[in-house]
Amino acid sequence: MLLGFAMMAFSVLMFFLLGITILKPFMLSTQREAANCTIIHTHITHWTDCAFSRGADCRGQGKYPCLQVLVNLTHSGQKALLHYNEVAVQTNSKCFYTPKCHRDRKDLLNSALGIKEFFDLKNGTPFSCFYSPDSQSKDVILIKKYDRMVIFHCLFWPSLTLVGGALIVGMVRLTQHLSLLCEKYSAALRDEVSGKVPYMARHQFKLWGVGRSKGKRRQS
Repeated sequence: MLLGFAMMAFSVLMFFLLGITILKPFMLSTQREAANCTIIHTHITHWTDCAFSRGADCRGQGKYPCLQVLVNLTHSGQKALLHYNEVAVQTNSKCFYTPKCHRDRKDLLNSALGIKEFFDLKNGTPFSCFYSPDSQSKDVILIKKYDRMVIFHCLFWPSLTLVGGALIVGMVRLTQHLSLLCEKYSAALRDEVSGKVPYMARHQFKLWGVGRSKGKRRQS
């Protein structure tokens, strides 16, 4: 019983946590469809302010390079800004991604230049991307953070744990009920047997008495 209730409580907790961290952002995010994109050009426009912290007593201000990637949607010919995922669009809609902020501007610049070189090497080669057909915003994303398989696993495993816990509790309760019925049946059977034994003894004694009286009459 404790195992079953623990599994059910754990599944409810999983639903709560996954609902806040994954399911709710998925429902609020813009639904996007797959498409093909080609690079038009990439460039670093400006440096954006950011804040970082290393513990409670270490806080500071930094800057990171804003890398813009302009692409062309092959099916419509529309120009749009490319972002890494949905979070990058919400964090900074003008940059491809938002790196982790720190003081080493050279390291941040090298990371941005490495990504820029990666896209420059594609040289017009189409690659997969995701756009929003119903939205007027001119932005597309490279990868989807919240896809249908992630949502499936977020719903399947907690549901499986909940059903498993409920089955364990149900089987234990059924076993207890059957054990109680068996005990009642055994008690009733013992009472019936104990009630028949004195009756059979009295009946045998009566038959013995009748036979004895008949024997005496024959002798007389």
